[in-house]
Amino acid sequence: MNMTHHKSGLRWLWLAVLAFVLDQGSKLAVVQLLPFGYPGVEITPFFNLVHVYNKGAAFSFLADQGGWQRWFFAVLAFAICGLLIHWLRKQSVTQRWSGIAYSFIIGGALGNVFDRLVLGHVVDFLDFYWRTAHWPAFNLADSFIFIGAAMIVLEGFRGEKKEQA
Repeated sequence: MNMTHHKSGLRWLWLAVLAFVLDQGSKLAVVQLLPFGYPGVEITPFFNLVHVYNKGAAFSFLADQGGWQRWFFAVLAFAICGLLIHWLRKQSVTQRWSGIAYSFIIGGALGNVFDRLVLGHVVDFLDFYWRTAHWPAFNLADSFIFIGAAMIVLEGFRGEKKEQA
């Protein structure tokens, strides 16, 4: 391994691999254990495991289109991952917060793009609800992307506070 990679933020990419493996493993378990469209397995009074497909983006955005969105979202995911990897390469391994955030986003994005390219849709299975109001089902990849994005936003606020001090 190149010494500059050893000292760069690229060292955090193992988290992207872990996020991808956890996401794909969980989706494989759902596909094998729950029939598609099955009403779900109640885990708590506000959470079910379900097996549904999403051909669009978040909240099924563009899911009703003719199929072009599959390729659009795949290209977008690869572009974002490329940019984040570029930023990881430029930063120090000691920048843990952003290294973890970028790696979570990369792993999650690649988990969903794998589904899009191989299956033609994303497998979702986490169903949170209150009474009859259900949040759109999502998966671990979505969770990793959300956590990574939230970390970036929080880092922005932390950075502003440091500058003001």
